[in-house]
Amino acid sequence: MNIHEYQAKEVLRSFGVPTGKGIAAFTVDEAVKAAESQPGPVWVVKAQIHAGGRGKGGGVKVVKSVPDVKAEAQRMLGMTLVTHQTGPAGKLVQRLYIEEGTAIAKELYLSCLVDRETSTVAFIASTEGGVNIEEVAAKTPDKIATIHVDPASGYAPFVGRRIAAALKLEGDQVKQCVKMMGQLYRAFTEKDMSLLEINPLVITKDGKLVCLDAKMNFDDNALDRHPNIKAYRDLSEEDPKEIEASKYDLSYVALDGSIGCMVNGAGLAMATMDIIKLYGMEPANFLDVGGGATKEKVTAAFKIITADPRVKGILVNIFGGIMKCDIIAEGVIAAVKEVGLQVPLVVRLEGTNVDLGKKIIKDSQLNVISADDLDDAAKKIVKAVREAA
Repeated sequence: MNIHEYQAKEVLRSFGVPTGKGIAAFTVDEAVKAAESQPGPVWVVKAQIHAGGRGKGGGVKVVKSVPDVKAEAQRMLGMTLVTHQTGPAGKLVQRLYIEEGTAIAKELYLSCLVDRETSTVAFIASTEGGVNIEEVAAKTPDKIATIHVDPASGYAPFVGRRIAAALKLEGDQVKQCVKMMGQLYRAFTEKDMSLLEINPLVITKDGKLVCLDAKMNFDDNALDRHPNIKAYRDLSEEDPKEIEASKYDLSYVALDGSIGCMVNGAGLAMATMDIIKLYGMEPANFLDVGGGATKEKVTAAFKIITADPRVKGILVNIFGGIMKCDIIAEGVIAAVKEVGLQVPLVVRLEGTNVDLGKKIIKDSQLNVISADDLDDAAKKIVKAVREAA
């Protein structure tokens, strides 16, 4: 789960991390009041969406008067902000963050994430802050340092000193860095984050380290342990299909392709998407119904897939271990009868109760294309979609 910048800064401040000072605003009047409550003479008006690159898209503006704050608030609220992370559709701006101006001497980059290859928490640090870190990685990878922290031993001051060295900090800034990195590590681990990105981390003109931006992502499976974090969830920033899927405990991610996938098991779902791409088309979603899905869960999954207007064909690929093929078949039939079937449907079943599952689909007299294996299923759905186009 992602949260907004102003929410992320609230989390950081609760751990003692110095951040830019600001106030969230949902209306133009609130934005003006927020600016008037701050000393000025410089304010930053920031659009709050779950995406990076806001500045390049016109979603971050530095202004020098309250009337200018009002003008920018009027412009931003209700606008569709398009960045390299939103895609061409962009995202609707419904809230702002009015922040005091900061006198910046240097912009740095810092992030913290779970490194699954090493089973550690990794700090990524670079002197090249305020720009896309992807560009830095591609053009000047030597300017990026990775420092690992073993969760078994936890954070130690030498980690902060190594990060300070990577950021080329000196004197008192090294002490500030050691302290701040400990606070960030505590926030990251205690709140079950999967990503914490600060871009930029700045050195102010009076030599202080300040987190001027903050992006956080949390492990969905741990949210019940953090009701205060869960309360930050902004449903307007999420795909309606993904919201609906979460109600049924379905693992669903919308993609940009045209072939809808319903699979059980994350590994099999990934393999299914790969083989669709191999045969020249793109998956419309990742959807894992899980190992113990009920008929109702499968029906809901099918409805979510068919609700996507980009879906021109559907591939159901089930290997029945814990999951029973007859349950899948009953769920698919129930969904088709309820919402109709306007696009080609290929079903590949294997495993527990496979013969019963195939019989249920055959007896339903639905226009379903049966497949013998995954390769056969992928070829058939790609061919059917192309022929229907």
